[in-house]
Amino acid sequence: MKISLFKAILLGVFGVAALIGVFVFATYTNKNTSEEAVGTVVIWGTLPADGIQATLTTAGQTNQAFKSVSYVQKDSAALVSSLATAIATGNAPDLVLASQEELHALARFLTPIPYATLSARTFTNAFIGEASLFTAPSGAGYYGVPFLVDPLVLFSNRAILSSSGIAKPPATWEALVGLVPTVAQLTPSRQVSRGLIALGTYDNVHNARAILSSLFLQTGIALSSYSPAGNLVANLTKSPSGGSMPGQAVLGFYTQFADPSKVSYTWNASLADSRQVFLNGDLALYLGFVSEARFLKAANPNLDFDVAPLPQPATSRLKSAYGLAYAFMVPRGAKNSAGGFQVAVLLTDPTAQALAASKTGLAPASLTELTAVPADPTAAVAYVEALYTKGWLSPTPAATDSVFSGMIGNVISGRSALDTVLASAESTLTSLLQQ
Repeated sequence: MKISLFKAILLGVFGVAALIGVFVFATYTNKNTSEEAVGTVVIWGTLPADGIQATLTTAGQTNQAFKSVSYVQKDSAALVSSLATAIATGNAPDLVLASQEELHALARFLTPIPYATLSARTFTNAFIGEASLFTAPSGAGYYGVPFLVDPLVLFSNRAILSSSGIAKPPATWEALVGLVPTVAQLTPSRQVSRGLIALGTYDNVHNARAILSSLFLQTGIALSSYSPAGNLVANLTKSPSGGSMPGQAVLGFYTQFADPSKVSYTWNASLADSRQVFLNGDLALYLGFVSEARFLKAANPNLDFDVAPLPQPATSRLKSAYGLAYAFMVPRGAKNSAGGFQVAVLLTDPTAQALAASKTGLAPASLTELTAVPADPTAAVAYVEALYTKGWLSPTPAATDSVFSGMIGNVISGRSALDTVLASAESTLTSLLQQ
């Protein structure tokens, strides 16, 4: 069995003093860890149970350590409250598997992994850049061991593009805007009968939160960061270069697609959810997570679609795309912290990473595994994008959706100027982050 650098370093020592949250390791010598050494490990996670359980079952065929590991799928909206209750009643799981979108709300219930156990150099050399979001503040270490990443990608309806004389999906946002007059079909009353892409509104745009996050991040807006005082604050208004406000350009670009007076008009609030419209064959392009490829194929086997990387700004020198980075985190009150941590480390092994990616449709978080691009075209896009995914520490997804939806609604309605909308959203997000 191949062993990653990360595994080789971390599996040299293991053990835990759970009450104080400091891992104290004993010598580890057996590459094929025994079931007895790991013990029973219960994982709660927000990823679908079928993919994770299939990973554990297959891995257990060659490594007995996984035989006593179980996975329980949890609704992301209820994960924090469920974990709080479990800790209070002495029934906490041994690991929590969730993305950075849940991390801020989960943090107070987690036991950070100290640098003495997982050094900054080991972490940086082992995992994708987005994994740095799991760095705990004030030098406490890391909140989790990165596992998988789900990048935002561009799905395209091949039949619509080819019939419109378009050979391949656009690689830049500017090129995408130029395709609207060629692809979009409008009725005499300016209703959309066939759209190019679902952008401009919020509530009927599937993955609108991720799409807007991508656009902000691609313009250099971090969306949130720690202040000098150590508080997490939102940032939608500040320019990384100190010049014009790129946030205004993001909102102007996004909302133009729902403006009937513009040539880029191709979507509106009266239409159904964008993923369903794409499945129906009435939308040429759809922005979704790579993990959705399997759902789309199963939901409409007759839909001929392709997967391409997320478009980039034409003037950008560096690529970036929003991604959901999933990590294994040790909750407070876990009965088997040492075993849980050891399972997390075992799953960073290149073989385990490839297996998990295959079973879930996501990409590995391990840099070692990402060096070998798979033959499957969808997985190939996911592996390449995983290297430049980004994210931000946000309030809960529901709270962020509420702020972003209000922001877009105010722009479309013309109720507020762009700078006012951004400042208000920034203030509300900061308040949510500091609750």
